[in-house]
Amino acid sequence: MTSFRSLAPFILGLGMGAAIGPTVYRAVQAQRLMLFGMRQPLWRYPADLRLTAEDVVFPSQDGVTLRGWFIHRANDDGTPAPAVIFVHGWPWNRCGNRAGATVLPDRTVDFLEPASALSNAGFHVLLFDLRNHGLSDASPPVTFGVNEARDVIGAVTMLRTRRDVDGARIGLIGYSMGANAALRAAPDCAPIRSIVAVQPTSAEVFAPNAARDILGPAGPMLIRMGGLIHQAFGAPPFAAIAPAAWTPRLQDTDVLYIQGAGDRWGSLADVEAMATNTPRARPVIVAPSSERYGGYLYVVEHCAEIVAFFRETLGGEGG
Repeated sequence: MTSFRSLAPFILGLGMGAAIGPTVYRAVQAQRLMLFGMRQPLWRYPADLRLTAEDVVFPSQDGVTLRGWFIHRANDDGTPAPAVIFVHGWPWNRCGNRAGATVLPDRTVDFLEPASALSNAGFHVLLFDLRNHGLSDASPPVTFGVNEARDVIGAVTMLRTRRDVDGARIGLIGYSMGANAALRAAPDCAPIRSIVAVQPTSAEVFAPNAARDILGPAGPMLIRMGGLIHQAFGAPPFAAIAPAAWTPRLQDTDVLYIQGAGDRWGSLADVEAMATNTPRARPVIVAPSSERYGGYLYVVEHCAEIVAFFRETLGGEGG
């Protein structure tokens, strides 16, 4: 009879495989998301909330084809009105995020509810897919705000061609990677009157923290290896994805930062450094949360507050 001792290495190998296998799988999937983004299907539509919208297709600053929805303000009479652009996070799309689509621990974040509140308050709203996400074209790798800023510039440029948009009264609301992109893009498509930046983050803060939370103790080491692969595909080093270095250029833009208190991937200190370097930053809103997605939900849970900020900074309908 085969002794237990002779089977021990095999049993140990099975145990190690069972323990390591899920970590390796999650690491590979996270690397794929870093390189190529995610094609989440559209899971909600403006018509679901009885919003008047049209499909739009437009180029980014560097020629990547982007797709989205232009949601008209309520009672639109065609005269120029202010507009707000939503810039989604990684690896979301124009709808926000549908929980369970990836290996990342997440929650559903709905953009159409705050978009509806803004439309009813007299603002046009643009929801669009960043490159490598949703229905927009591919241009890998994902750069967590650096190249995606070119998409924001393309979106602003497109809005300024429309007769029903007041091109001098445009605001941005960005989440995570989208907040990074908004902060980086705004000085290059001025005037941008105001930005709501929901949990922007430096890659050197976000990457090891998220990796540890998702992959366990080996996460920071694995993400360092992943960062080298990321750079081999043309991405900037993590140290170059640093919004606090970009925000001093926001000379004429009011910025409202929102950061979750219990965010294990980002950090309040990182966001406060961005705010300190922002000439016209409002006091940072610290949202109660026990993980990162709780901070993202602040907007949908406080729509009236967000509408009031844009009314103040962009002016009301026609005013």
